[in-house]
Order: sequence, then C-alpha cells, then structure tokens
Amino acid sequence: MIRIAIVTGSTRPGRKSRAVADWVLALAAGRSDAEYVLLDIADYQLPLLDESSPPAKMQYQHEHTKRWSAAVAGFDGFVFVTPEYNHGPSAALKNALDFLYREWNHKAAGFVSYGSAGGVRAVEQLRLVMGEISVADVRAQVVLTLADDFENYAVFKPRAHHEKSVKALLDQVVAWAGALQPLRIPGA
Repeated sequence: MIRIAIVTGSTRPGRKSRAVADWVLALAAGRSDAEYVLLDIADYQLPLLDESSPPAKMQYQHEHTKRWSAAVAGFDGFVFVTPEYNHGPSAALKNALDFLYREWNHKAAGFVSYGSAGGVRAVEQLRLVMGEISVADVRAQVVLTLADDFENYAVFKPRAHHEKSVKALLDQVVAWAGALQPLRIPGA
C-alpha cells in the first residue's frame, strides 16, 4: 500500500503546523487509498545540518540523521504543512529537507500552506527544492490564511471549503506516488 507522510513544517514554540497537520491527517483517515502517517520534524530534533559528507552519499555519522533517514525512506509521498516566515518556508523544514537526498527521490509531494498571505510564497520556494531532490510536486495546494482560518490569528478553525481542496491534494499525491513507484524499485 502507498504510504504518505503528513510532515509538520515548523518546530517553533506555539507553532500552528501541528494543528494543521492533525486536521489533514483526520481528513485522510477516512480514505482507503493509502496509509497516512504524521511525521513531525520536531520529534527528530535535527540540529543545523551537521553531516560532513554530502547527503547523496548516504554516509551518515549521526544518529539523528540515521533516524530521520529511516523515517523518510519508508514513505512514497509527502504532504508538507508549511508556514510562511518572511516570504519563505521555515528554516527547520528546509534544514530537514537538506539532511537527506536519496530518501526523497522519485516520490510525490503536495503542500498545505498557511500565513498572512496563505503561505504561497513559501510553497513557491519549496517547489524549487523539490525539483532538486527529485520529488514530483503536484499542482493542487491547500492555502490557509491567518485572518480567515485561524480564530484571533491563533486557533486553527479552517473554513469548510478547504476539505474539498485537501481531497484534491491527496488524490493527486496518491496518484503520483503510485505512478512513480517503478522508479523506487531497486534496479529499475
């Protein structure tokens, strides 16, 4: 079965990404087309990239990198829940992406973004990163604004129409993850 990770994009105290990721996971729970799992980057306590060898070599020295590698390798696709900080994704998410290379290759990704402008600029930058790490990102995207989807800019209360957007996003991520599966088979 296809495995999709819903990845939190922030480790910041008081972060909103966990509430958004939990919402996406709850909506995905009613589906039977894939196994959906929360992958919280905060659980891995990754420091700033501290491996001396390039990630493409997979010569990891640190246990935190080995744990992160094993977690990411087990998935066929990802839904990244990303905030927008200063017109870009969080440093924690970019750092988590930079730790690995081959573990991301030939997989699918989609984005759920949030911020004062919906997080769209963060996703624009992440799409460039996805291309470099050989991840096929899908067109569908969920855009949440702090003014409309967070009560008092703090408590996550998404508008109902976003559920349809999440469905479209998950449909595309699962389809692309399945289509890319032959490329992930060793020796293919």
